[in-house]
Amino acid sequence: MNILGVFLGCVVLSVAYDNLALNKPAYQEYPYTGLSLDFTDASNAVDGLKSNLNVWGKQCVVSANARRTATWWVNLINISSIHHITIFFRTENNVWGPTNGLTARILGFSLYISNTTNKSDGVLCFKDTSFNTSTIPSVFNTTCYVHGQYVIYYNERLPGVIYPDEYSPYAHNELCEVEVYGWTIFKFLFFLK
Repeated sequence: MNILGVFLGCVVLSVAYDNLALNKPAYQEYPYTGLSLDFTDASNAVDGLKSNLNVWGKQCVVSANARRTATWWVNLINISSIHHITIFFRTENNVWGPTNGLTARILGFSLYISNTTNKSDGVLCFKDTSFNTSTIPSVFNTTCYVHGQYVIYYNERLPGVIYPDEYSPYAHNELCEVEVYGWTIFKFLFFLK
């Protein structure tokens, strides 16, 4: 019996988190128009910069005033396996809490994961129903084991709906960085002869 070779195959899987949103296409429903685009563009929330949480730092996305809904999304390009999401809210680099007027604008927000730009086609990942201006964190983390291509931030202040007293009268997105972490699987094949 001639044996030309004996091969032993081994597959090693290594799992690591990647920020799947970094430098991906982003969009917002009602852009703020009072400043040049580089100050408030939707892409500012996925540029990897979060050292200056002030609108003048050109690292945040800010929506228009006096709107009933605020929608922002990032396109991950492909359907991805999402593990968790981290949001750095705009603080204006001031003390965070009830005295910072931006906290009221964030209350009640939702996160959806969808394969389209329509949140109704997706899965609700998180809905704020318990934060107030004293408890909402300036850096928010949530675990969300979902597959999808779009991560959608949504907030609303609809007419006829009664919101808690601390909520702002209008909806806003005040986002300086949105990080969407997911699994990347690397396969290494080793063959021994």
